[in-house]
Amino acid sequence: MAEQADIGVTRLAVMGRNLARNFARHGHTVALHNRTEARTQALMAEFGGEGNFVPTESAQQFVASLARPRRLMVMVKAGAPTDTVIDEFAPLLEPGDMIVDGGNAHFADTRRREAALRDRGLHFVGTGVPGGEERALHGPSIMPGGSAEAYASLGPLLEDISAKVDDEPCCTHIGPDGAGHFVKMVHNGIEYADMQLIAEAYDLLRRALGMTPARIAEVFRTWNQGRLESYLIEITAEVLGHTDAATGKPFVDVVLDQAEQKGTGRWTVQTALDLGIPVSGIAEAVFARSLSGHADLRDASQGLPGPAGRSLGGSAAESFTDDVEQALYASKIVAYAQGVHQIQAGSQEYGWGIDPGAVAKIWRGGCIIRARFLNRITETYSGTDQPVTLLTAPYFREALQAAQDAWRRVVSSAAELGLPAPGFSAALAYYDALRSPRLPAALIQGQRDFFGAHTYRRTDRDGAFHTLWGGDRTEQSA
Repeated sequence: MAEQADIGVTRLAVMGRNLARNFARHGHTVALHNRTEARTQALMAEFGGEGNFVPTESAQQFVASLARPRRLMVMVKAGAPTDTVIDEFAPLLEPGDMIVDGGNAHFADTRRREAALRDRGLHFVGTGVPGGEERALHGPSIMPGGSAEAYASLGPLLEDISAKVDDEPCCTHIGPDGAGHFVKMVHNGIEYADMQLIAEAYDLLRRALGMTPARIAEVFRTWNQGRLESYLIEITAEVLGHTDAATGKPFVDVVLDQAEQKGTGRWTVQTALDLGIPVSGIAEAVFARSLSGHADLRDASQGLPGPAGRSLGGSAAESFTDDVEQALYASKIVAYAQGVHQIQAGSQEYGWGIDPGAVAKIWRGGCIIRARFLNRITETYSGTDQPVTLLTAPYFREALQAAQDAWRRVVSSAAELGLPAPGFSAALAYYDALRSPRLPAALIQGQRDFFGAHTYRRTDRDGAFHTLWGGDRTEQSA
């Protein structure tokens, strides 16, 4: 009898190939399949010695090579390609088998697919796999959804190949149906915010203080030795310290300043709007990327007046770098607080039962937002007495208190110098809005009632009310 594989990987582009190699390196027998057999043969020729692979030539042979319950991992682009692969393999599977989608699928699609396959007796496991091709090979953070039954079978394999922090796997069962892809989506939204905040810190140091990219790289290396230690801070120093070989200029100066995006940040914001959750820091990061790409709009706006040519000097310049570090850390706390709030809201809306502490724990390694900072979030949500928002947890409350003055000075300086800092500004506005005992929303409700009779609620008694604005302005119960 032919050898039975523990897991199969179909579609062997870079991510699929590296995940297959990762499984094999950890002692698992891996079945391989691709639409074009040449890619399977290429993997075997170059990496066949890394472990035990079972190359196959057809969908039928691929499925037949898998031990029951069959675990079939799909690595394709989100959308129609995923449905195509499901339609190809589902008829060949038997009750109890599972299809694992490791792509960046929208969680709503994952919920639809999971329900449809569940009706056929099959498991569908939407699984977030961040970190790119390097982590796919050397150990990603893994966020699987799906049923508990599916995780009992699949989980040990995923935990085996995941990143490890303090000897603990960066993989856990997130929750039912689309929970895994939902959390991966929010992870990417936080990533957008984190990257935007770092970019603003760089821009302020360069344009407000006149620092060179090489000097700013040293600043980031210093920051990476402290509380901001993270993968993103680390690679920022590397990018800023790199010199373009063709021109001899700083690499960052020869790169077109139009940031691209693949859509997960936009999904995060759209979903937050649907849930009624304010994620202003993440939204500003998405909008900043969008604005950067509107070259015609930016070109047409070059003549607009502003405080051009101004910069900081004297004693202000000496302390400004420390202020920016404080503002960056405080704004980062806000971005993560917003992301955790969205995860909690999604979990409640869809009945997923997601543990935010467990999510933060598996983000500590193997993903783009991995950072020392995540240990604090894990600690915050590890007990029974959990805060309504991350901002009120003792450690973060103290950090925000310490950053207060510096954070405000940075936002104020950016405005005075005419330098855009939407991430820092939005984070501070969110923080100030939360701590305000009264918001101007009361006036907005009055306006809505005036022009549309949308009613309002009062502070002194229950019920909804409407004022007869066009008449004698008496109040009526609605």
